[in-house]
Amino acid sequence: MASIRRTLSPAHRDRPYQNGAGFSSPSNKFLPNGSGKNFSSASHSRLLFAAVNLVYRKGWRRSFCRCLLFFVIGFVFGVAPFGYTDTDVRAKDFTFPDLKPPPVNLQLDHRDVSSVSLGVDTRLAEQKEVADLIEPLKQLIVVTPTCNRRFQAYFLNRLGQVLRLVKPPLVWIVVEEKAASLETAEILRKTGVMYRHVVSTLNSSSVKERTVHQRNAALEHIERHKLDGIVFFADEDNFYTLELFQSLRTISRFGTWPVAMLAQSKNKAILEGPVCNASQVIGWHTNEKMKRLRRFHADMSGFAFNSTILWDPKRWGRPFSNPIRQLDTVKEGFQETTFMEQVVENESQMEGIPHSCSRIMNWHLPLDMDNLVYPKGWLLEKNLEVTLPVK
Repeated sequence: MASIRRTLSPAHRDRPYQNGAGFSSPSNKFLPNGSGKNFSSASHSRLLFAAVNLVYRKGWRRSFCRCLLFFVIGFVFGVAPFGYTDTDVRAKDFTFPDLKPPPVNLQLDHRDVSSVSLGVDTRLAEQKEVADLIEPLKQLIVVTPTCNRRFQAYFLNRLGQVLRLVKPPLVWIVVEEKAASLETAEILRKTGVMYRHVVSTLNSSSVKERTVHQRNAALEHIERHKLDGIVFFADEDNFYTLELFQSLRTISRFGTWPVAMLAQSKNKAILEGPVCNASQVIGWHTNEKMKRLRRFHADMSGFAFNSTILWDPKRWGRPFSNPIRQLDTVKEGFQETTFMEQVVENESQMEGIPHSCSRIMNWHLPLDMDNLVYPKGWLLEKNLEVTLPVK
Protein backbone atom coordinates (compact mmCIF):
# COMPACT_ATOMS: atom_id res chain seq x y z
CA MET A 1 0.00 0.00 0.00
CA ALA A 2 3.02 2.27 0.19
CA SER A 3 2.87 2.81 -3.57
CA ILE A 4 -0.73 4.11 -3.32
CA ARG A 5 0.14 6.56 -0.63
CA ARG A 6 3.05 7.92 -2.61
CA THR A 7 0.88 8.39 -5.65
CA LEU A 8 -1.94 10.25 -3.89
CA SER A 9 0.05 12.24 -1.40
CA PRO A 10 1.20 15.00 -3.83
CA ALA A 11 -2.41 15.61 -4.87
CA HIS A 12 -3.47 16.15 -1.26
CA ARG A 13 -0.62 18.48 -0.57
CA ASP A 14 -1.10 20.60 -3.70
CA ARG A 15 -4.90 20.96 -3.60
CA PRO A 16 -6.12 24.10 -1.74
CA TYR A 17 -9.47 24.20 0.10
CA GLN A 18 -11.89 26.96 0.79
CA ASN A 19 -11.68 26.74 4.62
CA GLY A 20 -7.96 27.11 4.50
CA ALA A 21 -7.41 23.62 5.96
CA GLY A 22 -5.44 20.92 4.35
CA PHE A 23 -4.66 17.32 4.80
CA SER A 24 -1.60 16.47 6.72
CA SER A 25 0.96 14.11 5.46
CA PRO A 26 -0.23 10.53 5.64
CA SER A 27 3.12 9.40 6.97
CA ASN A 28 2.47 11.20 10.25
CA LYS A 29 -0.87 9.42 11.05
CA PHE A 30 -0.30 5.86 9.88
CA LEU A 31 2.74 3.87 10.57
CA PRO A 32 3.72 0.60 9.00
CA ASN A 33 3.56 -1.11 12.35
CA GLY A 34 -0.03 0.13 13.04
CA SER A 35 -2.99 -2.12 13.57
CA GLY A 36 -4.44 -3.90 10.47
CA LYS A 37 -7.93 -2.54 11.01
CA ASN A 38 -6.87 1.12 11.05
CA PHE A 39 -4.63 0.61 8.01
CA SER A 40 -7.39 -1.03 5.90
CA SER A 41 -9.96 1.69 6.72
CA ALA A 42 -7.47 4.43 5.93
CA SER A 43 -6.59 2.87 2.56
CA HIS A 44 -10.27 2.55 1.57
CA SER A 45 -10.90 6.15 2.52
CA ARG A 46 -8.01 7.35 0.43
CA LEU A 47 -9.19 5.30 -2.58
CA LEU A 48 -12.71 6.72 -2.30
CA PHE A 49 -11.35 10.22 -1.96
CA ALA A 50 -9.13 9.73 -5.03
CA ALA A 51 -12.13 8.53 -7.13
CA VAL A 52 -14.27 11.47 -6.04
CA ASN A 53 -11.42 13.86 -6.73
CA LEU A 54 -11.00 12.51 -10.28
CA VAL A 55 -14.70 12.81 -10.99
CA TYR A 56 -14.81 16.45 -9.98
CA ARG A 57 -11.70 17.44 -11.78
CA LYS A 58 -12.74 19.83 -14.52
CA GLY A 59 -10.36 18.60 -17.29
CA TRP A 60 -11.29 14.94 -17.04
CA ARG A 61 -15.01 15.64 -17.04
CA ARG A 62 -14.73 17.61 -20.28
CA SER A 63 -12.82 14.79 -22.02
CA PHE A 64 -15.27 12.23 -20.76
CA CYS A 65 -18.26 14.21 -22.07
CA ARG A 66 -16.65 14.60 -25.49
CA CYS A 67 -15.90 10.90 -25.75
CA LEU A 68 -19.44 10.09 -24.73
CA LEU A 69 -20.85 12.52 -27.32
CA PHE A 70 -18.75 11.10 -30.18
CA PHE A 71 -19.66 7.58 -29.12
CA VAL A 72 -23.36 8.38 -29.29
CA ILE A 73 -23.01 10.07 -32.71
CA GLY A 74 -21.09 7.13 -34.14
CA PHE A 75 -23.61 4.69 -32.76
CA VAL A 76 -26.50 6.60 -34.35
CA PHE A 77 -24.79 6.75 -37.75
CA GLY A 78 -24.01 3.07 -37.65
CA VAL A 79 -27.51 1.94 -36.71
CA ALA A 80 -29.66 4.38 -38.75
CA PRO A 81 -30.79 2.95 -42.23
CA PHE A 82 -29.60 5.75 -44.53
CA GLY A 83 -29.31 3.51 -47.67
CA TYR A 84 -31.47 0.77 -49.16
CA THR A 85 -30.40 -2.75 -48.50
CA ASP A 86 -32.16 -5.76 -49.81
CA THR A 87 -32.86 -7.89 -46.78
CA ASP A 88 -34.80 -10.42 -48.77
CA VAL A 89 -32.11 -13.00 -49.06
CA ARG A 90 -33.37 -16.13 -50.67
CA ALA A 91 -31.83 -19.43 -51.17
CA LYS A 92 -31.87 -19.09 -54.96
CA ASP A 93 -29.51 -16.11 -54.73
CA PHE A 94 -26.79 -18.38 -53.44
CA THR A 95 -27.23 -21.09 -56.04
CA PHE A 96 -24.29 -21.42 -58.38
CA PRO A 97 -24.77 -21.93 -62.14
CA ASP A 98 -24.15 -25.27 -63.64
CA LEU A 99 -20.71 -24.84 -65.14
CA LYS A 100 -20.63 -27.73 -67.54
CA PRO A 101 -18.64 -27.64 -70.78
CA PRO A 102 -20.87 -27.53 -73.92
CA PRO A 103 -21.10 -30.82 -75.75
CA VAL A 104 -19.04 -31.10 -78.92
CA ASN A 105 -21.43 -31.64 -81.81
CA LEU A 106 -20.19 -30.99 -85.34
CA GLN A 107 -23.68 -31.00 -86.78
CA LEU A 108 -24.82 -28.23 -84.45
CA ASP A 109 -21.73 -26.21 -85.31
CA HIS A 110 -22.62 -26.42 -89.01
CA ARG A 111 -26.11 -25.18 -88.27
CA ASP A 112 -24.77 -22.19 -86.38
CA VAL A 113 -22.50 -21.26 -89.26
CA SER A 114 -25.32 -21.54 -91.77
CA SER A 115 -27.61 -19.35 -89.66
CA VAL A 116 -24.93 -16.67 -89.39
CA SER A 117 -24.34 -16.68 -93.13
CA LEU A 118 -28.06 -16.27 -93.80
CA GLY A 119 -28.16 -13.33 -91.43
CA VAL A 120 -25.32 -11.64 -93.27
CA ASP A 121 -27.03 -12.18 -96.65
CA THR A 122 -30.22 -10.60 -95.32
CA ARG A 123 -28.39 -7.55 -94.08
CA LEU A 124 -26.61 -7.15 -97.41
CA ALA A 125 -29.94 -7.33 -99.23
CA GLU A 126 -31.39 -4.67 -96.96
CA GLN A 127 -28.38 -2.43 -97.53
CA LYS A 128 -28.82 -2.86 -101.28
CA GLU A 129 -32.48 -1.84 -101.06
CA VAL A 130 -31.52 1.25 -99.08
CA ALA A 131 -28.83 2.09 -101.64
CA ASP A 132 -31.42 1.79 -104.42
CA LEU A 133 -33.67 4.20 -102.58
CA ILE A 134 -30.86 6.68 -102.01
CA GLU A 135 -29.73 6.52 -105.67
CA PRO A 136 -30.80 9.76 -107.38
CA LEU A 137 -33.47 9.64 -110.08
CA LYS A 138 -32.71 10.47 -113.70
CA GLN A 139 -33.61 13.95 -114.80
CA LEU A 140 -36.50 14.34 -117.24
CA ILE A 141 -36.19 16.98 -119.97
CA VAL A 142 -39.67 17.73 -121.32
CA VAL A 143 -39.79 19.76 -124.55
CA THR A 144 -43.05 21.56 -125.42
CA PRO A 145 -43.56 23.85 -128.43
CA THR A 146 -46.27 26.49 -128.01
CA CYS A 147 -47.74 29.37 -129.99
CA ASN A 148 -50.40 32.04 -129.80
CA ARG A 149 -53.68 30.25 -130.45
CA ARG A 150 -57.01 29.40 -128.91
CA PHE A 151 -56.84 27.30 -125.71
CA GLN A 152 -53.12 28.03 -125.36
CA ALA A 153 -53.49 29.02 -121.71
CA TYR A 154 -55.68 25.97 -121.04
CA PHE A 155 -53.20 23.56 -122.64
CA LEU A 156 -50.16 25.00 -120.86
CA ASN A 157 -51.85 25.06 -117.46
CA ARG A 158 -53.10 21.50 -117.83
CA LEU A 159 -49.69 20.12 -118.84
CA GLY A 160 -47.96 22.20 -116.15
CA GLN A 161 -50.19 20.74 -113.42
CA VAL A 162 -49.37 17.21 -114.61
CA LEU A 163 -45.62 17.90 -114.57
CA ARG A 164 -45.96 19.37 -111.09
CA LEU A 165 -47.00 15.93 -109.80
CA VAL A 166 -43.90 14.23 -111.25
CA LYS A 167 -41.04 13.59 -108.85
CA PRO A 168 -38.05 15.87 -109.44
CA PRO A 169 -35.59 16.34 -111.03
CA LEU A 170 -37.48 17.62 -114.05
CA VAL A 171 -36.89 20.60 -116.34
CA TRP A 172 -39.59 21.86 -118.69
CA ILE A 173 -38.30 23.53 -121.87
CA VAL A 174 -41.08 25.61 -123.42
CA VAL A 175 -40.26 27.03 -126.87
CA GLU A 176 -42.02 30.00 -128.45
CA GLU A 177 -41.69 31.62 -131.85
CA LYS A 178 -40.00 34.96 -132.51
CA ALA A 179 -40.30 36.34 -128.95
CA ALA A 180 -41.10 35.22 -125.43
CA SER A 181 -44.52 36.52 -124.40
CA LEU A 182 -45.22 37.80 -120.91
CA GLU A 183 -48.42 35.75 -120.74
CA THR A 184 -46.56 32.48 -121.31
CA ALA A 185 -43.86 33.41 -118.78
CA GLU A 186 -46.51 34.16 -116.15
CA ILE A 187 -48.18 30.79 -116.68
CA LEU A 188 -44.86 28.97 -116.37
CA ARG A 189 -44.05 30.76 -113.11
CA LYS A 190 -47.40 29.84 -111.57
CA THR A 191 -47.06 26.11 -112.31
CA GLY A 192 -44.23 25.68 -109.80
CA VAL A 193 -42.23 23.53 -112.25
CA MET A 194 -38.56 24.23 -113.00
CA TYR A 195 -38.61 25.54 -116.57
CA ARG A 196 -36.55 27.22 -119.29
CA HIS A 197 -38.22 29.65 -121.65
CA VAL A 198 -36.58 29.33 -125.09
CA VAL A 199 -37.28 31.28 -128.28
CA SER A 200 -36.97 29.99 -131.83
CA THR A 201 -35.83 32.83 -134.09
CA LEU A 202 -36.10 30.94 -137.39
CA ASN A 203 -38.98 31.71 -139.69
CA SER A 204 -41.41 28.80 -139.71
CA SER A 205 -43.89 30.19 -142.22
CA SER A 206 -42.34 28.13 -145.02
CA VAL A 207 -42.45 24.89 -143.03
CA LYS A 208 -45.54 22.72 -143.12
CA GLU A 209 -45.16 21.83 -139.44
CA ARG A 210 -44.13 24.90 -137.44
CA THR A 211 -42.99 22.85 -134.41
CA VAL A 212 -39.92 21.53 -136.30
CA HIS A 213 -37.83 24.66 -135.70
CA GLN A 214 -39.08 24.95 -132.11
CA ARG A 215 -37.98 21.43 -131.21
CA ASN A 216 -34.64 22.03 -132.93
CA ALA A 217 -34.15 25.14 -130.78
CA ALA A 218 -34.70 22.99 -127.68
CA LEU A 219 -32.26 20.33 -128.95
CA GLU A 220 -29.65 23.01 -129.56
CA HIS A 221 -30.18 24.33 -126.03
CA ILE A 222 -29.72 20.84 -124.55
CA GLU A 223 -26.59 20.23 -126.61
CA ARG A 224 -25.02 23.60 -125.79
CA HIS A 225 -25.58 23.30 -122.04
CA LYS A 226 -24.97 19.50 -121.98
CA LEU A 227 -28.09 18.73 -120.01
CA ASP A 228 -28.07 15.15 -118.77
CA GLY A 229 -31.39 13.32 -118.69
CA ILE A 230 -34.16 11.72 -120.74
CA VAL A 231 -35.54 13.94 -123.53
CA PHE A 232 -39.28 13.68 -124.19
CA PHE A 233 -41.30 15.69 -126.74
CA ALA A 234 -44.58 16.46 -124.96
CA ASP A 235 -47.03 18.42 -127.09
CA GLU A 236 -49.26 20.69 -125.06
CA ASP A 237 -52.56 19.34 -126.45
CA ASN A 238 -51.93 15.66 -125.53
CA PHE A 239 -52.99 13.74 -122.43
CA TYR A 240 -50.37 12.02 -120.25
CA THR A 241 -50.42 9.75 -117.21
CA LEU A 242 -48.01 9.89 -114.31
CA GLU A 243 -47.06 6.28 -115.06
CA LEU A 244 -45.53 7.45 -118.35
CA PHE A 245 -43.11 9.85 -116.63
CA GLN A 246 -42.16 7.19 -114.09
CA SER A 247 -41.41 4.75 -116.92
CA LEU A 248 -39.23 7.28 -118.73
CA ARG A 249 -36.60 7.02 -115.99
CA THR A 250 -36.08 3.31 -116.82
CA ILE A 251 -34.82 4.14 -120.34
CA SER A 252 -31.14 3.58 -120.96
CA ARG A 253 -30.71 4.75 -124.57
CA PHE A 254 -33.98 4.92 -126.52
CA GLY A 255 -37.48 3.98 -125.40
CA THR A 256 -40.78 3.82 -127.24
CA TRP A 257 -44.42 2.95 -126.46
CA PRO A 258 -47.81 2.88 -128.24
CA VAL A 259 -49.95 6.03 -128.44
CA ALA A 260 -53.74 6.04 -128.82
CA MET A 261 -55.34 8.60 -131.12
CA LEU A 262 -58.59 9.34 -132.90
CA ALA A 263 -58.98 8.43 -136.53
CA GLN A 264 -59.79 11.15 -139.07
CA SER A 265 -63.43 10.11 -139.03
CA LYS A 266 -63.35 10.43 -135.20
CA ASN A 267 -65.55 7.40 -134.80
CA LYS A 268 -62.81 5.00 -133.67
CA ALA A 269 -59.47 4.95 -131.87
CA ILE A 270 -56.29 3.67 -133.48
CA LEU A 271 -52.85 2.78 -132.17
CA GLU A 272 -49.52 3.95 -133.41
CA GLY A 273 -46.32 2.61 -131.94
CA PRO A 274 -44.31 -0.57 -131.29
CA VAL A 275 -45.32 -4.19 -130.85
CA CYS A 276 -43.23 -5.63 -128.03
CA ASN A 277 -42.16 -8.98 -126.66
CA ALA A 278 -41.31 -8.06 -123.06
CA SER A 279 -39.03 -5.05 -123.61
CA GLN A 280 -37.92 -6.03 -127.12
CA VAL A 281 -39.51 -4.23 -130.10
CA ILE A 282 -40.57 -6.79 -132.73
CA GLY A 283 -42.97 -4.78 -134.90
CA TRP A 284 -45.13 -1.68 -135.35
CA HIS A 285 -48.76 -0.65 -135.31
CA THR A 286 -49.76 1.28 -138.47
CA ASN A 287 -53.10 2.19 -140.01
CA GLU A 288 -52.50 4.59 -142.88
CA LYS A 289 -51.24 3.29 -146.21
CA MET A 290 -49.17 6.39 -146.80
CA LYS A 291 -47.25 5.91 -143.57
CA ARG A 292 -46.32 2.33 -144.38
CA LEU A 293 -43.33 3.69 -146.26
CA ARG A 294 -41.79 4.91 -143.01
CA ARG A 295 -38.96 2.98 -141.37
CA PHE A 296 -40.27 3.47 -137.82
CA HIS A 297 -43.94 3.98 -137.00
CA ALA A 298 -44.08 6.10 -133.85
CA ASP A 299 -45.83 9.29 -132.80
CA MET A 300 -43.78 12.35 -131.81
CA SER A 301 -44.88 11.89 -128.20
CA GLY A 302 -44.34 8.11 -128.40
CA PHE A 303 -40.58 7.93 -127.81
CA ALA A 304 -37.81 9.36 -125.59
CA PHE A 305 -34.03 9.12 -125.59
CA ASN A 306 -30.92 9.82 -123.53
CA SER A 307 -29.73 13.40 -123.94
CA THR A 308 -26.06 12.37 -124.00
CA ILE A 309 -26.64 11.08 -127.54
CA LEU A 310 -26.81 14.74 -128.62
CA TRP A 311 -23.52 15.93 -127.11
CA ASP A 312 -21.50 12.74 -126.44
CA PRO A 313 -21.55 10.57 -129.62
CA LYS A 314 -18.44 8.59 -128.62
CA ARG A 315 -20.27 7.15 -125.63
CA TRP A 316 -22.82 5.47 -127.89
CA GLY A 317 -20.45 4.64 -130.74
CA ARG A 318 -22.14 6.83 -133.32
CA PRO A 319 -20.27 6.69 -136.66
CA PHE A 320 -20.90 10.41 -137.34
CA SER A 321 -20.90 13.49 -135.14
CA ASN A 322 -23.36 15.66 -137.06
CA PRO A 323 -25.96 17.44 -134.91
CA ILE A 324 -29.16 15.48 -134.45
CA ARG A 325 -32.06 17.65 -135.59
CA GLN A 326 -35.53 17.31 -137.05
CA LEU A 327 -35.62 17.79 -140.82
CA ASP A 328 -37.81 20.48 -142.30
CA THR A 329 -37.36 19.22 -145.86
CA VAL A 330 -39.27 15.94 -145.50
CA LYS A 331 -42.96 15.39 -146.09
CA GLU A 332 -45.48 15.85 -143.33
CA GLY A 333 -45.70 12.77 -141.12
CA PHE A 334 -42.09 11.72 -141.72
CA GLN A 335 -40.41 13.91 -139.10
CA GLU A 336 -40.63 11.14 -136.47
CA THR A 337 -38.99 8.38 -138.49
CA THR A 338 -36.22 10.57 -139.94
CA PHE A 339 -35.35 11.79 -136.47
CA MET A 340 -35.36 8.27 -134.96
CA GLU A 341 -33.04 7.05 -137.73
CA GLN A 342 -30.43 9.53 -136.52
CA VAL A 343 -30.62 8.26 -132.93
CA VAL A 344 -30.82 4.46 -133.40
CA GLU A 345 -29.90 2.05 -136.16
CA ASN A 346 -32.61 -0.58 -135.71
CA GLU A 347 -35.12 -2.03 -133.22
CA SER A 348 -32.42 -3.88 -131.28
CA GLN A 349 -31.31 -0.56 -129.78
CA MET A 350 -34.84 0.27 -128.60
CA GLU A 351 -36.59 -0.49 -125.32
CA GLY A 352 -40.33 -1.05 -125.26
CA ILE A 353 -42.18 0.39 -122.25
CA PRO A 354 -44.11 -0.61 -120.27
CA HIS A 355 -43.60 -4.38 -120.11
CA SER A 356 -44.77 -5.88 -123.43
CA CYS A 357 -46.14 -2.42 -124.37
CA SER A 358 -49.44 -3.58 -122.92
CA ARG A 359 -50.82 -0.27 -121.60
CA ILE A 360 -51.68 3.08 -123.11
CA MET A 361 -50.01 5.88 -121.16
CA ASN A 362 -50.81 8.89 -123.35
CA TRP A 363 -53.45 9.89 -125.86
CA HIS A 364 -53.36 12.20 -128.86
CA LEU A 365 -56.79 13.83 -129.17
CA PRO A 366 -56.58 16.76 -131.59
CA LEU A 367 -59.26 19.40 -131.24
CA ASP A 368 -60.72 21.10 -134.28
CA MET A 369 -60.38 24.67 -133.06
CA ASP A 370 -61.00 26.33 -136.42
CA ASN A 371 -64.75 25.81 -136.22
CA LEU A 372 -65.10 27.13 -132.68
CA VAL A 373 -67.39 30.13 -132.36
CA TYR A 374 -66.13 32.88 -130.08
CA PRO A 375 -68.06 35.90 -128.82
CA LYS A 376 -67.29 39.28 -130.29
CA GLY A 377 -64.09 40.76 -128.87
CA TRP A 378 -62.41 37.45 -128.03
CA LEU A 379 -60.34 37.21 -131.19
CA LEU A 380 -57.19 38.95 -129.97
CA GLU A 381 -53.57 38.72 -131.04
CA LYS A 382 -52.54 37.65 -127.54
CA ASN A 383 -55.53 35.76 -126.28
CA LEU A 384 -54.01 33.86 -123.39
CA GLU A 385 -55.99 35.81 -120.82
CA VAL A 386 -58.96 37.98 -121.77
CA THR A 387 -60.87 40.25 -119.42
CA LEU A 388 -64.37 41.14 -120.61
CA PRO A 389 -66.25 44.15 -119.22
CA VAL A 390 -69.39 43.41 -117.24
CA LYS A 391 -72.48 44.89 -118.96
